[in-house]
Amino acid sequence: MLEVRISVWAELDEDGKKRLLARPKLKNADDLPEQVCSIIKAVRNTGDKALRFYSQKFDAVDSNELVLSKSLQQQQLAKLTAERKAAIDLAYNNIRAFHSAQLPKDIKLETSPGVLCELKHAAFDSVGLYIPGGSAPLPSTVLMLGVPAQLANCRRVVLVTPPGQPKASDIAPEIIYAAQLCGISEIYTVGGAQAIAALAYGTDSIAKVDKIFGPGNRFVTEAKQQVSKDPLGAAIDMPAGPSEVLVIADAAASPAFVAADLLSQAEHGVDSQVVLISDSQELLDDTVQAMNEQLLKLPRAIIAKKAIDHSRFILTTDLETAAIVSNLYAPEHLIIQTNQDQQLLPKLTNAASIFVGAWTPESAGDYASGTNHVLPTYGYSRTHSSLSLLDFYRRYTVQTISSQGIRAIGPAIITLASAEGLTAHANAVKVRLTALEKQSKQSSEFKQIPAASK
Repeated sequence: MLEVRISVWAELDEDGKKRLLARPKLKNADDLPEQVCSIIKAVRNTGDKALRFYSQKFDAVDSNELVLSKSLQQQQLAKLTAERKAAIDLAYNNIRAFHSAQLPKDIKLETSPGVLCELKHAAFDSVGLYIPGGSAPLPSTVLMLGVPAQLANCRRVVLVTPPGQPKASDIAPEIIYAAQLCGISEIYTVGGAQAIAALAYGTDSIAKVDKIFGPGNRFVTEAKQQVSKDPLGAAIDMPAGPSEVLVIADAAASPAFVAADLLSQAEHGVDSQVVLISDSQELLDDTVQAMNEQLLKLPRAIIAKKAIDHSRFILTTDLETAAIVSNLYAPEHLIIQTNQDQQLLPKLTNAASIFVGAWTPESAGDYASGTNHVLPTYGYSRTHSSLSLLDFYRRYTVQTISSQGIRAIGPAIITLASAEGLTAHANAVKVRLTALEKQSKQSSEFKQIPAASK
């Protein structure tokens, strides 16, 4: 039986509120940076040798060719059922439709006469997609990352995923099929921090990429952050932590629906966190009962129970306060099941992805509605956005200034540069204006020369 403590928001002081909304501390957080740093260093120094060593150490795989050849991919694809293939097809089409609408448009604007400014977009040349494996391989993540990479026309798209069991090549056929739909054939059987290091710096088997995408465990997350700080490393999509969901529900909500949504997130991992906020004590109590009933049917019940150990059930005086609490927590996933969904929605500013109404489970966004499920977690949704097509592009500007244009804005540039004490900046404009003045004077003198008499 679950023992869930219900906290009354109005009875807490400021410190109590902060403690209630604090994320659980990650295990081995103090030693993690050093551990990951040593893995990255080993991969940089010995390349494929280090990748195979860590496959044995962390994944218990005796041998690993690292490259998943096309023939091995075809062998795995033969195991895919028609039902699962159809489900992946449907998800692919919806995700592609939603992300196709996000195609960026270049901007070209004359800000002053003769001053032309442009904003252009160029897809990253090479990107690496990290796809979690282990107890829950995620073909859905292949689609969430592969579809925008495909739409952006990235020249090279690399997929890495932890080795299969008992053989490294035993990668889930769903992952391979999703990759195939997205035009990805370069697949490597390597996971963890070592995979991130390989993508960031390259090895004999895996060429370096420009940017790394995808969620992972704490080792993967730490590795991504470390390589992103190194100019010789690679850019990353976003910082992230364990998966989480916050549900706002009132007395009209279905306790069975709410319980199912909370458990769907809790089964991700023991470090996941679920939060339920309601203005109804009855809804909170009934949801706990429904969770106990549904847990009996879940194969991953042990994992879910451990995650629920650091869950938060909060009673507020009204839904407006519930929205305030949600914004303070800044969840990865936010579900609203109330009689005031549309009135509440504009007040919810800090969330990575929002699911509105009784018929909108978080699972829909995870798989097939069309939105992206790669999201900032651990409170990062205050400052970071959900993954979109734009993340696969580099933006840059172009400016073209005519003689008319430099005459128009040159004096202002000189004034501003002088105010900042940057004489050379001002001089770069002065020499041009002087040259134009000289040209103008010569042209004027030429026009004044009398025409030669016959």
